[in-house]
Amino acid sequence: MAERPIFVPMPTEPHGVRAISMAFKWHAGFSSTQKKKNVLALHEAAKQSGIAPVLEVSGQSDHALGRALSAFNLRTDMAGLNTTVECAFQGSKVFAGGGPYSDLYETDSRSAKRDERLRQSGRLVQFRLQGTDYPIDPPTVFYDWLYITALNGLPSESNAILQYSGFSDIEFNPERSLNCQAKSCALYVALCQRGALVGALKSFAAFRTAVTTAEGADPA
Repeated sequence: MAERPIFVPMPTEPHGVRAISMAFKWHAGFSSTQKKKNVLALHEAAKQSGIAPVLEVSGQSDHALGRALSAFNLRTDMAGLNTTVECAFQGSKVFAGGGPYSDLYETDSRSAKRDERLRQSGRLVQFRLQGTDYPIDPPTVFYDWLYITALNGLPSESNAILQYSGFSDIEFNPERSLNCQAKSCALYVALCQRGALVGALKSFAAFRTAVTTAEGADPA
């Protein structure tokens, strides 16, 4: 057995998203076939708990929408930077001993995530994107802002996810990572349900306020 979270939009809660842990039968192995079996098992567990439909947001998704919204594939043109969300996130990290490694904007997502400099430069202290600095607190706010800004630029895809009650990412293990594309999708839906999305995307400061405000009111 294994446990993985389903991220459910909760527009009336302070952070907009609830991570609900689901126990399911784990199919061991690294093949795509095994991972997709795990997705199906996870989604069946969610359905039995009353959460359906659920969209898998990763390269292992059975839905083209879920694959397109993987941070490895989703592209952003924020601040004139055209790259994937994953590359933008990894290339903007500033550590106590180095960074940002903006050359990662020009590589592929998998290589950017695995770049050894990200593990050899000490503790993460901030993010820097196109000359502007961003904080690491709250812990996932910069990633969520990058992801949701990119998602909002895709009217068809961003509208399509509104039909889902929950989101998963079979590759995400909350014991090892903080940021998750499925959580960002759930947050997008919650902001839409609050009527707070437009205000939240006016600026990073507005977004940070919106995702830490219980009522989700558009910040001034």
